[in-house]
Amino acid sequence: MPAVTVDNLLSLPRVPEPGEESTGRPVRSVTTAPVGLEGEGFQVRRAFAGIDLADLDPFIHLDQIGEVEYAPGEPKGTPWHPHRGFETVTYMIDGAFEHQDSNGGGGLITNGDTQWMTAGAGILHIEKPPEKLVTTGGLFHGFQLWVNLPARDKFLPPRYQDLRGGEVTLLTSADGGALIRLIAGDLDGHKGPGVTHTPITMIHATIYPGARIHIPWRADFNALAYVLNGLGTFGDEQVPARLGQMVLYGPGDAITATADQFQEGRSPTLDLLILGGQPIREPVAWHGPFVMNTRDELLKAFEDFRSGRLGSIPARSV
Repeated sequence: MPAVTVDNLLSLPRVPEPGEESTGRPVRSVTTAPVGLEGEGFQVRRAFAGIDLADLDPFIHLDQIGEVEYAPGEPKGTPWHPHRGFETVTYMIDGAFEHQDSNGGGGLITNGDTQWMTAGAGILHIEKPPEKLVTTGGLFHGFQLWVNLPARDKFLPPRYQDLRGGEVTLLTSADGGALIRLIAGDLDGHKGPGVTHTPITMIHATIYPGARIHIPWRADFNALAYVLNGLGTFGDEQVPARLGQMVLYGPGDAITATADQFQEGRSPTLDLLILGGQPIREPVAWHGPFVMNTRDELLKAFEDFRSGRLGSIPARSV
């Protein structure tokens, strides 16, 4: 799991542990993501399955893509498809993915890169592995997150952000035993490069055996930690979770995650996707590729798509 790393964690700024006056967030639930197929048939884990949408707000959907070792000819992507009313965040840990959209955005993302697409009023896009990966096969691992937009922002012009892995803000834990990649949002005065309409924090953390992160967390945000690989415990109660499980934290202003001293041979560290956001608290009308506030808006989105008002497919790659 390369993503972005450093040789010496102690060279990075440390995130101090919250003081005694802080309130640790308890673990409310641990759920296991079912495995399914997406697009043209690539494997995903549905990380939010079994969690009430109100507890996820402002997040809508999260797929872990892989981790899978493809044989030559096996890598697959998605066909052209529409979106409206939210943002997609695609982060590649291993392998490579190409994106192209009807607004002229797109490019190749690979180890540690992020593509942040604001669908807004409407866009068409396609995601696929590059031809070289299709030909040779290889390791493929990443995730795609959907972040809801409030009603006032659902019809914003589409926007595309291409975040290179080298732009991610790198931090370490107070004990120097974890690499914290801050992709978006704020953490103890540090800012990630992602520009968000909905206030969120997104982190990819690698925690080495026996180490922990105990970090401040905005009290008005929700808090979730998805295990990308490895074994660990969460909260002051030390609730266990493993690969493919989502930890939902309760209220408070600090979160804790600890890597087990002994990890599996294929997973020498505990890797987490840590998410938090300010709930929008608006009605959600979601069906397929559209996330709106009302059923009428949803029907209008489908009508606009069928009528070609969400954009046209470019004649050539951009």
